[in-house]
Amino acid sequence: MEYKIADDTKVILRPATEADLPAMMELIRELAEYERAPEQVTVSPEDFRDAGFGVHPVWWALVAVSTGSEGNAIVGMALYYIRYSTWKGKRVYLEDLVVRQSWRGRGIGKMLMDRLLETAREQGYKGLSWQVLEWNDPAINFYKKYRAHFDKEWVNVSLEF
Repeated sequence: MEYKIADDTKVILRPATEADLPAMMELIRELAEYERAPEQVTVSPEDFRDAGFGVHPVWWALVAVSTGSEGNAIVGMALYYIRYSTWKGKRVYLEDLVVRQSWRGRGIGKMLMDRLLETAREQGYKGLSWQVLEWNDPAINFYKKYRAHFDKEWVNVSLEF
């Protein structure tokens, strides 16, 4: 899908390819910096590649590629995977929705989110879920436009190995 965002600039949304991985890792690091946790990005390039493009991929992604006078570059992505709810069925989990800082405010996040929602519906999934940091007001306000339900009851729990 192609979107015109300025007289001389377009953004193309497409599925990520293995060649996109270095740019995707840059976006992940940029997001980690924004979220004040750069040291928590510990995935190796090999593990990232194998998890997305190996024999048994566990994630998929859409990338937003700019074309035009500002150059051709990946400027955003939506990385997701499939989860299963015993109450609801198959659902999409949005791991990261990120747009480069210098490209924010041009509608790219909305393009990615809308396309992901469309993809999820086309594939018969029952919903989409994700997390957002409680202090990330720009993201919270963005998600409110989708009439997302913000759950105050559940506590995030994890184990590291």
